[in-house]
Amino acid sequence: MGELAKLPNLGPVIEEQLIQVGITTYEQLKETGSKQAWLKIKAIDSSACIHRLLAMEGAIRGIKKTQLPEETKAELREFYHAAKQ
Repeated sequence: MGELAKLPNLGPVIEEQLIQVGITTYEQLKETGSKQAWLKIKAIDSSACIHRLLAMEGAIRGIKKTQLPEETKAELREFYHAAKQ
């Protein structure tokens, strides 16, 4: 298990996908942001879901995705639905 899988919400599968899209450190994930990181993963895995997006935002903030503020969750859901079209 690498550095990314040690972050909240992230396990070996998301870590591997992040590495595949060129994000190998927490600093790179934070700089890229959850939305852009999710879009990169979506490009290689069409099954990338809203939970992956929320998980990465939580990882960046150092909290469980369930602890994200409601307004953040709503913003990410809106982004997710717009990106799926």
